[in-house]
Amino acid sequence: MTKIVDHDQRRLVIAEAALRVIRLMGVKGASVRNIARESGLSLGALRHYFSSQDELLDFSMKLVKERAIERINKLVVLDIPLFQKALRILLELLPTDDHKLAEMEVWLSFTAHYRSSNTAFDAQHDGVLDLVERLVRSLKQSGVLRPELDCAMETERLYAFIDGIALHAYLDTKRVNYERIVSVVTYHMKSICTEESHLNMI
Repeated sequence: MTKIVDHDQRRLVIAEAALRVIRLMGVKGASVRNIARESGLSLGALRHYFSSQDELLDFSMKLVKERAIERINKLVVLDIPLFQKALRILLELLPTDDHKLAEMEVWLSFTAHYRSSNTAFDAQHDGVLDLVERLVRSLKQSGVLRPELDCAMETERLYAFIDGIALHAYLDTKRVNYERIVSVVTYHMKSICTEESHLNMI
């Protein structure tokens, strides 16, 4: 009987192998040969799904982003107080567990690769700035953000804060561990939100 191959699943298997190789060896080490070996496929089979290394890297990069967006979308629809929802969404952007740390390491490798390549580079390719803008605007409109604070300034400050915490966690995982990330982000959010919004935090 002819074996039926799930081509979408096969592409995911290859992309997952690419992510593992990138985490261990960086983008420069993510050759088609190394990825084929990691995925357990032949070079010919891999090229059947991805005609070039750039196509495979682009697919893998989008996979990381889509998975993060999927997790965030699940939080957006939760019926919980806005302060708690905003806090959980922000923490989803940070390496608060081993899986998200691995994703961030791969994403930074992608970013460095595309930043130094001759291809067009979008500084907001990760979508974090847009997400932070929408969060702060929602906090402002709902009366959760402290009324005396400027929405645009707090957006820029929170964006820089999230990126800074992520970089510190990447460079020094022992000092900026998962528990510290949660406590520091919670502290910052309490400092810019009304006291009433976080009095009954779970």
